[in-house]
Amino acid sequence: MFWKNDNYNDPHKLGRTGEEVACQFLAAEGYRILERNFRCPAGEIDIIAEHGDTIRFVEVKTRSQLGEFAPEDAVDFEKRRHLRRAARHYLKGFRNPSPSFFDIISLVIQPNGKVELLELRRDAFGWAE
Repeated sequence: MFWKNDNYNDPHKLGRTGEEVACQFLAAEGYRILERNFRCPAGEIDIIAEHGDTIRFVEVKTRSQLGEFAPEDAVDFEKRRHLRRAARHYLKGFRNPSPSFFDIISLVIQPNGKVELLELRRDAFGWAE
């Protein structure tokens, strides 16, 4: 898969490109995107989607090259804590929310726009740590 990648040198633009690639991938996998870049006082969630009868909180990690560590390794204890808080804030809007889970998408998009890596890790972490 190739993607126009004019954003190689700007990490924020590269991240937005990664989120767009991730949304297209998730849609092809049967996810229905509910929210993108959900922000609240507790933090931000890149993608909130529905898959089957579950709500999926998806963190997208995009890099321009493969390094020593996988992109998903950047979702450390502190990041997971913020994601859980933001997810709880989102779920307050539902009387009876569906079961919900945390997924991570790791992406590597080369400077030429080639998607070198796209991995979905379902149920990457839970509500408790």
